[in-house]
Amino acid sequence: MPHTPDAAAVTSVLAELVHAWERHDADAYGALFTEDATYITYVGTFYQGRRDIVDSHRALFGGFLKGTRLADEILDIRFHGPDTAVVNGRGDTYKGTRPRRLTKIQTYTLVREHDGHWRIAAFHNTKRKPLLESISYRFAPALVPAAER
Repeated sequence: MPHTPDAAAVTSVLAELVHAWERHDADAYGALFTEDATYITYVGTFYQGRRDIVDSHRALFGGFLKGTRLADEILDIRFHGPDTAVVNGRGDTYKGTRPRRLTKIQTYTLVREHDGHWRIAAFHNTKRKPLLESISYRFAPALVPAAER
C-alpha cells in the first residue's frame, strides 16, 4: 500500500466511517459519501445518493444493526490519477468481540472533491463464502489469489 499524504487521507475517511458507525450517527456516516454516491449492500440492495444512504442507515442503526460495530481491514489502495482511489478491503458488523475473520469483501471508490476532501463515490459489499473458496482452491489450486499463497 502506498504511504503518501493522499493514502493517509483516504485511510482517514474509512477510519471515520468506522467511528460514525460506532456512534450510530447516520448523518456523519453519510457525510463521508458524495452527494451522488452509490452504495450496494451484501444482500444486493442498491442505494443512490447521500440522502438514501443516510436514511437507510438511520433505519439500520435503529433496527437490524442496533448496537453493532464495524470492523474494517484495508487490503489495497490504488490511485487512478490524482483525485481517484480504489480501496479493496474486508469488513463485517459485530457485537461484542471483533471477529477474527471478516466475512465481507468491499470495494470503495473515493474521489477528491472540489473542496479538497476525499469522499466515497461508490461502495460495494459482497459476502464471502470461505467454504466455497476452500473447495474451489482444493480442486483448482490456480484459483488461489497470489496474496493468499
